[in-house]
Amino acid sequence: MTDTQYATSADGTRIAYETTGRGPSLVLVDGALCQRSMGPARGLAKQLADRFAVVAYDRRGRGESGAGETAYDVQREIEDLAAVLAAVGGHAHVFGSSSGAALALEAARQGLPIDRLALYEAPFILDDTHPANPIDLPQQLKTMVDAGDRGKAVKTFMHVVGAPAPMIAIMPLMPVWKKLTGVAHTLSYDMAFVVPFEQGQPLPEGHFAGVSATTLAIAGGKSPTYMRNAQAAIAEQLPNGRLVSLPGQTHMIRAKVTGPVLAEHFAG
Repeated sequence: MTDTQYATSADGTRIAYETTGRGPSLVLVDGALCQRSMGPARGLAKQLADRFAVVAYDRRGRGESGAGETAYDVQREIEDLAAVLAAVGGHAHVFGSSSGAALALEAARQGLPIDRLALYEAPFILDDTHPANPIDLPQQLKTMVDAGDRGKAVKTFMHVVGAPAPMIAIMPLMPVWKKLTGVAHTLSYDMAFVVPFEQGQPLPEGHFAGVSATTLAIAGGKSPTYMRNAQAAIAEQLPNGRLVSLPGQTHMIRAKVTGPVLAEHFAG
């Protein structure tokens, strides 16, 4: 693992990243509440470092990255990823998890230089097997944070994603709570990417049809029906998409299970 390095996004925001291993570059895009020091990135990097130069970066507003030199918009995060890709050689494989999968998919749709793409459970709701989320959820979360109630924002998010009520109740007593509330302001960023695809409606026809990268959509075999159905729908719409289900897995990534699947996919 190298020391922290920085890429500069289009609006001047510094985006912190680190590289582990050697080989073709593979950029990891985290989901909600995660950053390099908290989430699946470093575990995956350890699994993949013998074959790839694995790049983990802090999305804006998290870890060592800047809060943002301009007002937030989803396009700023596309530009952040573009800056990281430029910094590590101009192109790379990309793996996105959860809302990070939605970010990576949109980046590919916009034509960023992605060699191969893998997505772990973009949290879309594309049918009636799960209630739709409120379309104004990003603004609801932002309002809570702006009012100083970061804990309420985290609890609301955890409820939305299906965390058990007893777990939500005890989270404020756990050491990780301070870290979670510390990045609560980024929850609205994540929901801005996914909530348009959480309305219980099929993907817009041809929306991702321009994604040319060979793409692996991964679903956990024990994940809810709506989540598994969404990954199947994504894979079906992509010109070079393929679906794989990991038996016994859930939305929580286990590096020892997911790593070998990613290595095979990115090795081509």
